[in-house]
Amino acid sequence: MINLPLQIDTISEGYIILATGLFIVFSSLILLTVFFKLGVPALLNAYKALKSLGKKEEKKETSVVIKSEKDFTGETAAAIATALHMYFNEQHDNENAILTIKQARKLYSPWSSKIYGTHQKL
Repeated sequence: MINLPLQIDTISEGYIILATGLFIVFSSLILLTVFFKLGVPALLNAYKALKSLGKKEEKKETSVVIKSEKDFTGETAAAIATALHMYFNEQHDNENAILTIKQARKLYSPWSSKIYGTHQKL
């Protein structure tokens, strides 16, 4: 028997690699889309169901009664708003916006010196 070398066409090999890569990318995108559309809501519903099973019944108020004071006027609201405005504005320091740049002294380093070359001249 004569052993002939196996000849593979490089263009057809490139098409196989292209098709395989495209299949992997698009199938993973489809799987992720299905998971986020169907899987995540199902997991959230299961989490809510488990959370509600472990929770004891609590009394919840259905209505909230707002009591208003007759002494609370617009002047009182303005005084409170002014005090809050002044308090929150005083927390920030007013700093000078001038930048001073000082030139640093450059130290001599033999690593950056050009007299030590990597090539010897003959």
